[in-house]
Amino acid sequence: MMNRRSFLATSAGAIATPAIGLDPAAAATPAFPRGFLWGAATAGHQVEGNNTNSDQWLLENVTPTITGERSGDAVNSLERWADDLDLVKSIGLNSYRFSLEWSRIEPDQGQFSLAMLDHYKAMVDGCRARGITPVLSFNHFATPRWFAAQGGWLHPQSPALFARFCERAARHLAAGVEMATTLNEPNIGKILSIVLPPQFVGGLRANLAAAARAANVPKFVVANTVPPEDVPLLTANMVKGHKAARDAIKGVRPDLPVGVTLAVADDQAVGANSLRDAKRAELHGDWLAAVKGDDFVGVQNYERFLWDDKGLVAPPSGGPRNFRGAEVYPPSLAGAVRYIHEATGRPILVSEHGVGTADDRIRAALIPAALKGLKVAMDEGVPVKGYIHWSLLDNYEWGSGFDEARFGLCSVDRTTWKRTPKPSAGILGTIARRNAL
Repeated sequence: MMNRRSFLATSAGAIATPAIGLDPAAAATPAFPRGFLWGAATAGHQVEGNNTNSDQWLLENVTPTITGERSGDAVNSLERWADDLDLVKSIGLNSYRFSLEWSRIEPDQGQFSLAMLDHYKAMVDGCRARGITPVLSFNHFATPRWFAAQGGWLHPQSPALFARFCERAARHLAAGVEMATTLNEPNIGKILSIVLPPQFVGGLRANLAAAARAANVPKFVVANTVPPEDVPLLTANMVKGHKAARDAIKGVRPDLPVGVTLAVADDQAVGANSLRDAKRAELHGDWLAAVKGDDFVGVQNYERFLWDDKGLVAPPSGGPRNFRGAEVYPPSLAGAVRYIHEATGRPILVSEHGVGTADDRIRAALIPAALKGLKVAMDEGVPVKGYIHWSLLDNYEWGSGFDEARFGLCSVDRTTWKRTPKPSAGILGTIARRNAL
């Protein structure tokens, strides 16, 4: 199975189109604002390992499955989290975005694990002890198996259940957090619904049906791969869940900046009567309205979308490609950031940006080029709070396993668990230490 990031790019790239001209980027002033966050991100299910009580674990371990390799031990970060924090510090970064695993904290509905709450509080405190700013994701796709088995985000009580979890977690550990996000890319369902080929949707239905049989329920619902017919209700409930969770977290700590992260391509119009603006409204409209009350919006960008009067078209040929052969386009980050700020008026946190490739030279070139464009946007007045790279580690990637999609600044020996920084980590760390291009 192709992972969801590369699906977005390669689906667009399957259609031929003439090359389009690009204006060169304007010059950027080198210095970033004082207090700018320079970080790397991970997600619990993708790094911790043995997340056996989650919806994703069940999807990986039934037949048929579309998830590819099982997550298994992942990169053992449940045990090695202190090593990961030391790695962030040694690279020269000053922030770390990580997620809570809801299935570990609330393994059964209404039963909360004090031991796991203490674990994540230790991570928050560990960041602080190292001078690292913790950016906490309350949920990064994976949910408890009981939640998915009762209908997931289609269940009418899902917003309230998520808010209850966030309130309980916030009471335990939010005091040490600097920024928080509720949901990760809750708009991904709408994006996937327009780019996934029919054969993938068929495989997804079979995988979800197998999970439902294993859980002995009529329907098993997950957040990051959703059949098209479920997207409208799922989106409506996730919007309610985000707002309820934001209010719950702020009810515990009113001064904590809270937002949500969105998957945002750099949408560009090609030719006359482009569908770009209509597609933007279709893909992002619900969330552009939902974030108006947030303190910031997390932008997660990996690609650009080119829209003509018929739909998605392919980017120009040539140039670097990711592990799936899709375009690596550094200006897309600035384009996505500009759009979301203009559409919402909210400050921006780049909460994910990167490239899946075994050739670290591509990543090493992407980082400074994308940051140059980002700084131009900031010089033009877009308020950006920080840049958090995906990912700190070569971790488990949804649908691709460990070897095919490598997004990490650091490689991991999955026998010894040794983490080794790549040259790209040094490039980002150098920029971060001097807080300037």
